[in-house]
Amino acid sequence: MRTKQFKSESKKLLDMMINSIYTHKEIFLREIISNASDALDKLYFLSLTDNSVGLKADDFEIRIELDKDNRIIKVIDNGCGMTEDELDKNLGTIAKSGSLDFKSENEKTENVDIIGQFGVGFYSAFMVSDEVTVETKAFGSEQAYRWNSTGASGYTIEPCDKESFGTAVTMHIKDDTDDEKYSEYLDQYKINSLVKKYSDYIRHPIRMEFTTKEPVEGKENEYKDVTEIRTLNSMIPLWKKGKTEIKDEEYNNFYKEKFYDYEDPAKVIHTSTEGQATYHALMFIPKHAPFDYYTKEYEKGLQLYSKGVLIMDKCADLLPDYFSFVKGLVDSEDLSLNISREMLQHDGQLKLIAKTIEKKIKSELEKMLKNEREAYEEFFKAFGIQLKFGVYNGYGMNKDVLKDLLLFTSSVDKKFVTLKEYTERMKEGQDTVYYACGETVEKIEMLPQCDAVKDKGFEILYLTENVDEFAIKMLMDYDGKKFVNVCDEDLNLDSEEEKKALESENEQSKDMFEEMKKALGESVNAVRFTGKLKNHPVCLTSEGGISLEMEKTLNSMPGANEKVKAQLVLEINAEHPVAEKLKTLYKDDKETLNKYAKLLYAEACLIGGRSVEDPVEHSRLICELMTK
Repeated sequence: MRTKQFKSESKKLLDMMINSIYTHKEIFLREIISNASDALDKLYFLSLTDNSVGLKADDFEIRIELDKDNRIIKVIDNGCGMTEDELDKNLGTIAKSGSLDFKSENEKTENVDIIGQFGVGFYSAFMVSDEVTVETKAFGSEQAYRWNSTGASGYTIEPCDKESFGTAVTMHIKDDTDDEKYSEYLDQYKINSLVKKYSDYIRHPIRMEFTTKEPVEGKENEYKDVTEIRTLNSMIPLWKKGKTEIKDEEYNNFYKEKFYDYEDPAKVIHTSTEGQATYHALMFIPKHAPFDYYTKEYEKGLQLYSKGVLIMDKCADLLPDYFSFVKGLVDSEDLSLNISREMLQHDGQLKLIAKTIEKKIKSELEKMLKNEREAYEEFFKAFGIQLKFGVYNGYGMNKDVLKDLLLFTSSVDKKFVTLKEYTERMKEGQDTVYYACGETVEKIEMLPQCDAVKDKGFEILYLTENVDEFAIKMLMDYDGKKFVNVCDEDLNLDSEEEKKALESENEQSKDMFEEMKKALGESVNAVRFTGKLKNHPVCLTSEGGISLEMEKTLNSMPGANEKVKAQLVLEINAEHPVAEKLKTLYKDDKETLNKYAKLLYAEACLIGGRSVEDPVEHSRLICELMTK
């Protein structure tokens, strides 16, 4: 027997790995199984050119044995095994990986698919074990060897008896503590669940003896143990099958089982690429938003596999926020993993995969919009807000990606319309996309300004979500057509002749407007006549970058201590009888004029969906003027 010490840096790394690097102890089984799979892959690769191996593809397997009484887990493979020198080199030096060496030597050969690339994975066994023994016999060798260690103190290597080539890793599970229940790893159902979670798509069968109880025939309340060998993993990933081989039902069942949904997905995206970014991806667009989707608790991300082994349950870096509703997975052979295999190095390869996935999702949504309009509209009802936030966030850096995926309700038929569809059916000479904001379509249609725009034959986009106008403002224009809120001062529907007449009217009445402005104080920035109202006497418009709806949205946000205020203008219909009444009052009764100014402002607030600042005063003024 040879007793050896780990190098000092290896001792430190082992201690750090056991206590801190791996955040989930359960991954120890994934690592040991992955190493076994590598050993099988190496021997299988050799069998393609060496008939002396004597094994067919179906003969390679991984077996798990549980001994609950003695607290033992054993993982056995009939792979290539290790010589004494390989055993010392691969398990004696932490971060030394025979798999990585093998891959480098055969990198030009097809069908070499090695999972383990870092030697520290094996040592994750010490997170749950106080002693680990490896018995191994290399293919073609007469002598087997035993490696044994109880942790950072060191290890021993000695000859042992082993009939066939391959490797057996025996882990003696630690006793339970107040903080950790290590005994759960001795439960056959727990082991089964860990294999399904992390190693379900290892290409070789993972088998374990299952013991269940069955009633004894003819004897009530008596049961007998029944033992059977079960294959725990499914081996062939759905995403690596050809699309023509997979039925819709298989996709739907996979989605519902994997992502715990009760409905079939709205869209399946099954794709694979080779070249700079080599990966398989299977993604799904849900029909409805999860209950926590619009909360801080929701976690985005795709499952990440490396050659069929689950590395991360939710890799957030693979999805932009505006596509966070997508569920699914990515399986790549090319990603660089750090020593824990749990966190990705944020290298160019990951970014490249993420970029191609983003393009694929966008492309599929565009196809859905074009070819499955009804399904897309249902999708948009569930997740459209997220796309609009995507336009607004990041100072509009993603607006070109998302603008053609947006839908808004149209004034023409109260149906969804894209910005492209709106601009394609604009009137000749029209250079403006008109929109109006409000809580509902019904309330928006009551706005006086909408009547004037529709009366000119222009279509209006109805914006009913809080984020809508922020997204529109961030877009700035579409295909060179600027956006104008019908309640903004920029609304320009008058002819040149009408503009001049209105300017003259406002100039003649500027002293009256100044008097009314004094009565209203800071409530408005100005008072003036307008020609854009049809039958309504009054309305409120906004100046500057903050509209009426934006003011309401910003002030309703949590933590909005300093209230945002839109710069409002009280506009009065120059053709309405109330205009002449105001002129008369300005000449004869300025006190009553001021009361009218307050009444008209309150009415404009009500029409625009704003609350009346002083409802008591408003009621008093109405009653006072009614009794005159």
